[in-house]
Amino acid sequence: MKKLSLAGIAFLLLACNNSWAQTPTFSETDWPWWRGAGRQGHAVGEQTPPTQWSDSADAKQNIVWKVPLADRGHGSPILLGDRVYLQVADKARDSQFLVCLDRDSGELVWEAVVHKGDFDAIDKREPNTKASWASCTPATDGERVFVNFYFDKAVYTSAVSLDGELLWQQRLCRYQIHQGYGSSPTIHENLVIASADNKAGGQVVGMDRVTGEVVWRHQRPEKPNYASPVVLSIAGKDQLILTGCDMVTSLDPMTGKVNWEIEGATTECVTTTVTDGKHVFSSGGYPDNHISAVVADGSGEVAWEVGTRVYVPSMLEKDGHLFMTLDAGVAMCVDCKTGDTKWKARLGGDFTSSPVLVNDRIYAVNEEGKCYIFRADPEQFESIGENQLGDSVMSTPTISGGRIYLRVGVQEGGKRQEYLYCIGE
Repeated sequence: MKKLSLAGIAFLLLACNNSWAQTPTFSETDWPWWRGAGRQGHAVGEQTPPTQWSDSADAKQNIVWKVPLADRGHGSPILLGDRVYLQVADKARDSQFLVCLDRDSGELVWEAVVHKGDFDAIDKREPNTKASWASCTPATDGERVFVNFYFDKAVYTSAVSLDGELLWQQRLCRYQIHQGYGSSPTIHENLVIASADNKAGGQVVGMDRVTGEVVWRHQRPEKPNYASPVVLSIAGKDQLILTGCDMVTSLDPMTGKVNWEIEGATTECVTTTVTDGKHVFSSGGYPDNHISAVVADGSGEVAWEVGTRVYVPSMLEKDGHLFMTLDAGVAMCVDCKTGDTKWKARLGGDFTSSPVLVNDRIYAVNEEGKCYIFRADPEQFESIGENQLGDSVMSTPTISGGRIYLRVGVQEGGKRQEYLYCIGE
């Protein structure tokens, strides 16, 4: 039998240990990062979450469990196997931490302190009331959980083991509070990628997800902005898309080098962009209200732009149409190719939470805790149901395995108490 050379042995060892270099894959019941495995706000697989629920004193329906949370946070939970992970900030303990809950019961498995100190007094400027000190959603590669927090006048990305051990921490850049911080990390191949746009000069950073070592940095303008980076496969390649700072930017996610960059966004954006396979869609609300469709092949073409205000809730794309909830409480459907409005429908209240698509149903929760369920039908608005839960919702629901995981604020004894709910039949 022919002996392997040293180079051959090294190659085999590398091949056997190269799983870290691939973008991880997950089961249909996982929700590994902000906006789900497909990064577009779509729940995966055939599932039928409830369309009716309640938790009032005289009517409880389809509440599997609820657990109290410390203080206030606006980030969404992620799901991995039989665990739920969520970022929390607790002023009473001067701590920002990651909590791990049992998915079946909601019981606390562990909590990991990521930062400790008086984070509420670090900057004299208070953040916007729609912000919190735990507004980001974690991301996981199946072996670690990654979290972004603002702390000590800077933004940090940290890695926590599945047993709750703080593995590493990387400072992205100095951060000047304007409205707050809420950009969530994303995973691509061997990297975790995070951004921190702000008036002091932002950064987008690609870090090795095992070691935390910085692989690349990309400088951003000295402007406030809040969108999360997202990797989309468009025009035959993976592109890291960022909107805001008056630009739509495409980077190579492995190197941070610019693929293309054009004017096509306003200064302050919050939403995470979606794609129809040809365009990326930017939306924002300051100083200009806008939705724009940017052709994502590097041509610099803006196919269309309209002055609709979709500032905070991210949009959904399905079969060549955009579905959205405007901040001012209107549901809307737009043709991806032309920007023409197909229909509008008044819902109610104001929206910060982003809608989630489950098969052909859209779940959208307003700031007062009312969830509107309607059909993802480009021809007409069709309401399926409405449900009230609590008094305050800023977080986007996570929907997987036929269950809805939602962070809710409830007025109890004259003060706000936050809960994580699991809703299911």
